Amino acid sequence: MSDIIYGVGLATIVYMAVQFLRGLAGTFLSSAPDLKKYGAWAIVTGATDGIGRAYANEFARRGLNVVLISRTQSKLDAAAKEIEEKYKVDTRVVAIDFSSFGKEKRAKVGDAIKDLDIGVLVNNVGMSYAHPMFFHELSDDDVEAMLEMNISSTCWMTRAVLPKMKENKRGCIVNISSGAARLKNPLLALYSGTKSFVEKFSESLDAEYRSDGIHIQCQSPLFVTSKLSKIRKTSWSTPDPKGYVKAAVAQIGGPSTCSPFWAHEIQLWLFPRLPEFLLTPFVKNMHLGLRKRAMKKAEANAKKSE
Repeated sequence: MSDIIYGVGLATIVYMAVQFLRGLAGTFLSSAPDLKKYGAWAIVTGATDGIGRAYANEFARRGLNVVLISRTQSKLDAAAKEIEEKYKVDTRVVAIDFSSFGKEKRAKVGDAIKDLDIGVLVNNVGMSYAHPMFFHELSDDDVEAMLEMNISSTCWMTRAVLPKMKENKRGCIVNISSGAARLKNPLLALYSGTKSFVEKFSESLDAEYRSDGIHIQCQSPLFVTSKLSKIRKTSWSTPDPKGYVKAAVAQIGGPSTCSPFWAHEIQLWLFPRLPEFLLTPFVKNMHLGLRKRAMKKAEANAKKSE
């Protein structure tokens, strides 16, 4: 038994060392696969801000044409114009609100991409809480929108491209999860749960389709400066979207689940190994503090508007 435990422990250390080195390479050496081998076009959802916009620009920089999908037409048009002028590639835009992604909207996406050689799909669109809250405090609309954006959009967009990828025997799908999927997250339970779905869904699909030449990967970042995270200042552990995507693209075609940025990988290796009786109360108290500050701010704003 001790030999088995030793072997498992050694394998874990080797695996994490490889992941750490891959993350460093992606961050500092800008190594990346030849994305054109998958196809001529990439699709990015949530493509007008943050990680999604950085992904769209990076794909264009590497010579891929890009389909940008997001909610606001004017922002899509501006992002597409910038990409076309800067990188001399083709773009298409599709204005979709993924918080309600019914049959008509799915058909709209299908019509927009049916004649394209889609090689890469990045399911980036998603939503979190406005601030940490107890589950019962969420509105029904909040719950429905989060399920639609974090789970349903990933499933339906994947179904939109998989048949053609299987026919071509090539393709790559990148699903953006979150480090929140790896830990217990009191007061962010629904967000954490939806992102956990994305991880397991991606891992299982990768096992289904990798033999067909299709790579399906879940990338799980921690904090990145963005509107979603409400963080504006970069640090050693919090890259901007461009820095994160530089590392993320280097991981495409690699393991079915990863956290591409090197500092995130280290933290997500370390956190689950901390004693749970210390880690979980720490996370809960941190989220309670954020909730309290948000509620005070909301009360102050309400008084100002009276």
